[in-house]
Amino acid sequence: MRAQQPERVRRIGVLLVTNEGDQALTATFVHGLQKFGWTAGTNVMIDYRWGGGDPDRIRLYAAELAGMQPDVIWTTGGLSLLALKRATHIIPIVFSSVYDPVGSGFVASLTRPDGNITGFTAGEFSMGGKILEVLKEVVPQVSRVAVVLDLEQPPHVALWRAIEATAQSFGVRFDSSRRTRSCRHRACDRSSRA
Repeated sequence: MRAQQPERVRRIGVLLVTNEGDQALTATFVHGLQKFGWTAGTNVMIDYRWGGGDPDRIRLYAAELAGMQPDVIWTTGGLSLLALKRATHIIPIVFSSVYDPVGSGFVASLTRPDGNITGFTAGEFSMGGKILEVLKEVVPQVSRVAVVLDLEQPPHVALWRAIEATAQSFGVRFDSSRRTRSCRHRACDRSSRA
C-alpha cells in the first residue's frame, strides 16, 4: 500500500487597501476559511499586503502578489482591485467592498463576470443620489454639502457623478473650491466647477 500523499498547501494573496491595524477584517476572513476546512499554516498559506490607502504602495503590492502566483487573491476596495486587474489576467481575484464593479469596468456583469475577477459589491452608484436624498430628509434645511472622495478611484468618480446629478433636484450645492493637490483625475476639474 502506498503512503498517502500530503495535501497540497494552497496559497492565498490578500491585498487590503487599509492599514495593518485593521485586524477585525483579517480575523473574519481567517474564521470564514476555517469554517470551510482551511487552516492557515496547515493546508493554506496566506500572504498579506496592506496598502494603507497609498496608491503607489497598492500598485507595488499588487505586482508583488501577482508575481508570487497564489491560487487566488482576495482584495477590498476599488483602488486595490484596479491595481490587481492591471497586474494579472490569469490569477483568480475575489473582491469585496467595491461599488458598482460593472460600471467601473472590473467585471462584465454581476451574474457572469467573465475573466479572472469576481466578488461581492458594496452597492451601486445610484446610491450616491439616495445618500443625498436621505440627508435632505434628515436635515431639510441643508443647502451646502461637502463630499470626501478619492477621485483617483473609478468607483469614487462615478459615485461623485451620481451625487452631482441629483444635487440640483434637492436644492443642494457643493463647496468644492478646496481641492487637494493629489487630485490628478479629469473629474477633479469638473468638481471644482460644481
